[in-house]
Amino acid sequence: MAKPFFRLQKFLRRTQFLLFFLTAAYLMTGSLLLLQRARVALPQGPRAPGPLQTLPVAAVALGVGLLDSRALHDPRVSPELLLGVDMLQSPLTRPRPGPRWLRSRNSELRQLRRRWFHHFMSDSQGPPALGPEAPRPAIHSRGTYVGCFSDDGHERTLKGAVFYDLRKMTVSHCQDACAERSYVYAGLEAGAECYCGNRLPATSVGLEECSHECKGEKGSMCGAVDRLSVYRVDELQPGSRKRRTATYRGCFRLPENITHAFPSSLIQANVTVETCSGFCSQKEFPLAILRGWECYCAYPTPQFNLRDAMDSSLCGQDPEAQRLAEYCEVYQTPVQDTRCTDRRFLPNKSKVFVALSSFPGAGNTWARHLIEHATGFYTGSYYFDGTLYNKGFKGEKDHWRSRRTICVKTHESGRREIEMFDSAILLIRNPYRSLVAEFNRKCAGHLGYAADRNWKSKEWPDFVNSYASWWSSHVLDWLKYGKRLLVVHYEELRRSLVPTLREMVAFLNVSVSEERLLCVENNKEGSFRRRGRRSHDPEPFTPEMKDLINGYIRTVDKALRDHNWTGLPREYVPR
Repeated sequence: MAKPFFRLQKFLRRTQFLLFFLTAAYLMTGSLLLLQRARVALPQGPRAPGPLQTLPVAAVALGVGLLDSRALHDPRVSPELLLGVDMLQSPLTRPRPGPRWLRSRNSELRQLRRRWFHHFMSDSQGPPALGPEAPRPAIHSRGTYVGCFSDDGHERTLKGAVFYDLRKMTVSHCQDACAERSYVYAGLEAGAECYCGNRLPATSVGLEECSHECKGEKGSMCGAVDRLSVYRVDELQPGSRKRRTATYRGCFRLPENITHAFPSSLIQANVTVETCSGFCSQKEFPLAILRGWECYCAYPTPQFNLRDAMDSSLCGQDPEAQRLAEYCEVYQTPVQDTRCTDRRFLPNKSKVFVALSSFPGAGNTWARHLIEHATGFYTGSYYFDGTLYNKGFKGEKDHWRSRRTICVKTHESGRREIEMFDSAILLIRNPYRSLVAEFNRKCAGHLGYAADRNWKSKEWPDFVNSYASWWSSHVLDWLKYGKRLLVVHYEELRRSLVPTLREMVAFLNVSVSEERLLCVENNKEGSFRRRGRRSHDPEPFTPEMKDLINGYIRTVDKALRDHNWTGLPREYVPR
């Protein structure tokens, strides 16, 4: 019996060894084939950097690929760079199931893997060429592709409006945004940044230097780092709306030194508001000033700050009489005031860790917009909101404890969360307004309105019952545990923007010029403001809800006074 078992055992050992040998040989053969394939793909001569090699490693890892862009004066573009193109509609993406935070994180991982793969492939494919596989000007466009332009690093070339969409930027989106504001040129940079302007430099760079694809339009050229793909805007897409040529700001007294206050002028018989606004828009000024037959262009300045409006009848005289008077009519052009749009991360880590704390719906995003444009530094966030990041709040993706941002948004309360910060700006808003704003955001996003069915469902009373107490406890906790506080009321910030913002900036230990604050005031609304009104019950609060909220208002008002702060504004008083 032992002999057959011994033979079987010997056979099995040989078979096991044979299988092991075959597996090893298979793996080695596959590895050799892959190495051979990679060797064949490698170019023998020097190669230009791939589209992602120009990015810093941190930017590639984050999947951003953006640097601060500057830009360009009037063109003499070589004819071979001109190319007719049609606008592309960005493809609609199917919504994915699952929690929003999980979808956003999974999307980041997919984007990171995709960028790593393209970065790896670019190392083995030699210099980029504008062939079928390389980014190219949009092939369906109503604009005209002008060329690829460089950034000198000191002053923007396209000095008009600036827009960001770090996930869905397309050529058509940028062209329409610029056309709405009456700009001539639309420039795309680093795949996701859009710049508008009326003048270009005389020279361009090689077409192949604009090698980044648009984030939302695969195969279309959207510049590169420090490179602009520029399109001339011919007309709007169907359905797009062009903004009004000018918006009346009021009647104002002329400054003492007109030549110094108004850098550009046009004197023409029968000059109209449209003519003056068009002239100043072409010169890229946000203000058009009319005085009889005289047209002036300017920025808001300390000498001409548009705060003391006069009676409009003083400007309602005939042109000849008005020309001799000391009053003028002021109009806002479609051009954006760009003196305060440049932003960056702090060059050194902040020694003081500052929170921008508020209850949800209290205007935290709007306050961040004001602080970023006033100081020139990004704000951070305790959370990650992809929508805000995609629209230019680049601090959203920076770790909230990095100390590279001027302050950090938070809605948290509780001793441990509060004591992590060295100081805080505590932003308080009327709870009635805050609850409505936060309910709209939860149901319809940052810019939408909740549907009537949401207001009439059980969801609304449940929301009020749980969130009203949070509004109160949030303020009370920060008053109790906050180490160094500046209390700011949202209503006061809207009413007296420049003085309140100056106080906030001083609290952040940043010195800002008066011109920059006036620029912020001129661009105060930002991109995250609900426009218009949705038709729902004008008074969604029941008597029971009012009793509950009014009790919390009295509690917070008393706590503020006990901590030597001014009480709540009068409009908070129970109604």
